Amino acid sequence: MKAVLQRVAKAHVSVGHHTVGKIDAGLLVLLGITHSDGAQEAKWLAEKIANLRIFSDDNGKMNLSVKDLQLGVLVISQFTLYGNCLEGRRPDFIEAARPEHAEPLYKEFIHKISHTLGYPVETGSFGASMQVHLVNNGPVTFIIDSDKKET
Repeated sequence: MKAVLQRVAKAHVSVGHHTVGKIDAGLLVLLGITHSDGAQEAKWLAEKIANLRIFSDDNGKMNLSVKDLQLGVLVISQFTLYGNCLEGRRPDFIEAARPEHAEPLYKEFIHKISHTLGYPVETGSFGASMQVHLVNNGPVTFIIDSDKKET
């Protein structure tokens, strides 16, 4: 699994003219899933994101997590994180998991991060064409790839 984390002042996602997920301050998580991902990757990534200390404390140091501050989390599926742009002019998506594999893992990740945080998260609409609106706070953006985790 790959995740792009963006610390936001606020964010929302719409499908058509309808808002399907919305948060104030917190994290926007763009989540990509590949063929070899499973429940173990979903659990590891959910715990990593919930506890990652990327919010400032009173001294201006990145010392607090979204869980510490009980901030919002908005999770949006994004298969293009597994797009390969190295050859040719059109990306290929061979490494992106098919929807029948990715959607259950997307839901598993949402369940795991909500459980780890102790409160529900907001989401996009899996497989839909979405418009994502955000105010990046910092800007602070990180990329986490479960394939690169240390065991």
